[in-house]
Amino acid sequence: MKKLLKVLLVCVMAVSLAACGGNAGSSSKKILIGISPDYPPYESLDGDKMVGFDIDMTEELFNIMKENGHDYEYEFKKLSFDTISTSLVADQIDLGISGFTFHEEWKDVIWSNKYNDSRQVALVANDSPITTAKDLEGKNIGAQLASTGEGVANDIKDANVKSVKDVKVLIETLNSGGIDAVVLDEAVAKNYVKEAGYRMLDETLLEEENLIITNKNNQELMDDINEALKAFVGSDKYQELKTKWGA
Repeated sequence: MKKLLKVLLVCVMAVSLAACGGNAGSSSKKILIGISPDYPPYESLDGDKMVGFDIDMTEELFNIMKENGHDYEYEFKKLSFDTISTSLVADQIDLGISGFTFHEEWKDVIWSNKYNDSRQVALVANDSPITTAKDLEGKNIGAQLASTGEGVANDIKDANVKSVKDVKVLIETLNSGGIDAVVLDEAVAKNYVKEAGYRMLDETLLEEENLIITNKNNQELMDDINEALKAFVGSDKYQELKTKWGA
């Protein structure tokens, strides 16, 4: 009996040491990414699944970082667009990837190198009499809360600006005639032109670049992101995804 107990004890100790050894050797770091999936083709919901250029890009970036020797894992956290930057500053998330463009007033975040060129444009109903940027003056203009599009809309002379969290609500309001135009990213506007028959004005309201953001204390993480972005933007996969999503 004593011999049997000794054998069992040795087995238990061996299993315990193996388990401890496995944990000690693990260096994987979980990265929580804030995202607002209401901005196709960058990110949107297909049923319960998030799809879009930013979703596919994120997978590519983390694969590249793994190849570069960085053992990161990631998980998306759905947030409204206007709360992603404040969640970063509060250390509730690690990255923001949601079609961001530069906000000079966001002093507590670090901006990545660009991953796409962008511009702010106006989307109108197909039968709208609005044909130029000048025609937007004095009109009811919609924009996403905390976006650069909101700032552009507020700069339109005598415009009555309606800012909401969800772009889908803006599109529904445009469809019902509650607003005359929506200011948003060109790729997003083109998506609604293609999928829902709206019309995009040709004029550029603001030239921009799409960027990733992190907390100002996460410079090491951003350095790894920028290293991966350089490889990704120079790859065939990048062009493939731009074509796939129209980004």
